[in-house]
Amino acid sequence: MSSVTFDRATRCFPSMDRPAVDSLGLEIGDGEFMVLLGPSGCGKSTCLRMLAGLEDVDSGSTLIGVRDVTHLPPRDRDIAMVFQDYALYPHLSAADNIGFALRIARMSRARARQRVEYASFVLDLEQFLGRPPRSPAGGERQRVATGRLLVRDPRVYLMDEPLSHLDARLRAQTRMQIVRLQHRLGITTVYVTHDQAEAMAVGDRLAELKDGALQQVGTPREVYAHPANTFVAGFVGSSAMNLFRLPLSSAGARFGALDVPLPRDTVAAAAAGGTDEIVLGVRPEQFEFLSPEDRDTPGLDLVVERVEDTGAVAYLHTTAWSGEGLARLVVRLPGRPTYGAGATLRVAIRAEGVHCFSALTGQRLPGDTAA
Repeated sequence: MSSVTFDRATRCFPSMDRPAVDSLGLEIGDGEFMVLLGPSGCGKSTCLRMLAGLEDVDSGSTLIGVRDVTHLPPRDRDIAMVFQDYALYPHLSAADNIGFALRIARMSRARARQRVEYASFVLDLEQFLGRPPRSPAGGERQRVATGRLLVRDPRVYLMDEPLSHLDARLRAQTRMQIVRLQHRLGITTVYVTHDQAEAMAVGDRLAELKDGALQQVGTPREVYAHPANTFVAGFVGSSAMNLFRLPLSSAGARFGALDVPLPRDTVAAAAAGGTDEIVLGVRPEQFEFLSPEDRDTPGLDLVVERVEDTGAVAYLHTTAWSGEGLARLVVRLPGRPTYGAGATLRVAIRAEGVHCFSALTGQRLPGDTAA
């Protein structure tokens, strides 16, 4: 087991006009499950490949423990990796695929067989061991690839979107298997995904990337509750945070006919760059539904365009008048949906939970009230 360090690690490709990974500084603790999260093309897989030795590091360094592995060949880094496409040998049985690295390491047949049998038991693969892992049904190939990783005893596990080919039910089931195994073995793990729900479910901490640059590092709860900027705010959360560019008022921000009160320090910080606007973030669950009896309470009048019913909760995709035009916003509905397309309703914004960002830089402003 070992920690992992990216020390201003940079990777540039000739075909790109910016670095694929730009001076990444990230420390991953011994035994930690770190998730690299971001949209396609943000550099997260390149980070993993740099650590594995499959991509060069143009400047900076990568370390496993105290050992600088920047220029070591992959075979000397003592890592185990699961690729997105699994990279299995189609002519070998599942058992031989799982134990291939052990055979290359010249481990005794008895000991290798014991490890393969253990991995197959944990991953419920015992019935598939004698045949090639051709079928994708039941996530068989994914589990074989994971088993090949588990029989190893490396310093670091690397996983590059290992669940991307599974259906939703199998993804949820298999990711919990991976988390349980990682916690049991205590091996440092770096896991790449673009799925923020998956990242929130498995990671001890998240490292959010955009265009090769690190945006924020923190626990899932920290990143969700206190996003560092508008990019993180809009990426993490299901459904995503509503973001509104609004004019500042003497009391806070003006949303149509509604004044959203904000702390004085936040208003001052928003206006410090010479702008009279602020970006206000409101998560779908931070709206409060107003009854007809609350007509004297300041609120927003919404028109429902579409209802997204997920079973447990429903999300209303609506429009409201912002003062300068129509604004689209998503509101989480408590309980079963009773509204349909074209329905009107009224909501208030819970001012104690709004997120405030600079209209100039997109960075989080000090003093906002989000819990």
